[in-house]
Amino acid sequence: MSKGIIKDILIVAIGVLAIWIGLQVAFGTQNPFYVVASGSMIPVLQVYDVLIVQGHEPFEDIKVGDVIVFNRPSGHDRVIVHRVASIINDDPKTIRTQGDANPASIPGTDFPITKEEYIGKVAYVIPQIGYVTQILKPPMNYIIIVIVVGIMIVKQISKKKNDKGLNINNLFTKNNSEQTENHFSELDTLEKDKEYSTHVESKLLDEDNSKNNSDKEQK
Repeated sequence: MSKGIIKDILIVAIGVLAIWIGLQVAFGTQNPFYVVASGSMIPVLQVYDVLIVQGHEPFEDIKVGDVIVFNRPSGHDRVIVHRVASIINDDPKTIRTQGDANPASIPGTDFPITKEEYIGKVAYVIPQIGYVTQILKPPMNYIIIVIVVGIMIVKQISKKKNDKGLNINNLFTKNNSEQTENHFSELDTLEKDKEYSTHVESKLLDEDNSKNNSDKEQK
């Protein structure tokens, strides 16, 4: 890979990393975005809605009616988004949640939720954008990466060809310029040589005339 391609890849990677770190800092969570994967919160949240989670919202300030994102208490093997249904305990604070579309809270999933399970409060909802995550599943995500890298490679090759063409044109122009300068230089030399010859001939002619005049006077 050429230096130009590596440079483009590094710029994209650093840009994405900087944006991701900035979002983590701004929202106070390792992952500010979550996609709704089930219908337990219908009609408020639809499948494939994207949630923007605010991790800076303290767990102590969470109240009944808030929609929160948390790790499943039983095993921490799933991320759940449900509404707070009640405060079970104040010290330490423990809450119970329930999906809006569910008939009741599910033990081990909806409760007991403590600060340890809490991820953040849902701040914004972007409808249906989560369909993109389905498109980006393997192998489609790899295809998109290959296309992006391919575009970078084509861009670099085109740039090199353009630079090469410019260099050839510059060289051609330079050669023509040098040839023109040499041509004028040769013409100038010829003119100077012609002037010199004319001067020499004139001088010799003057000398001959002077000599002839001198010979006549002596006679």
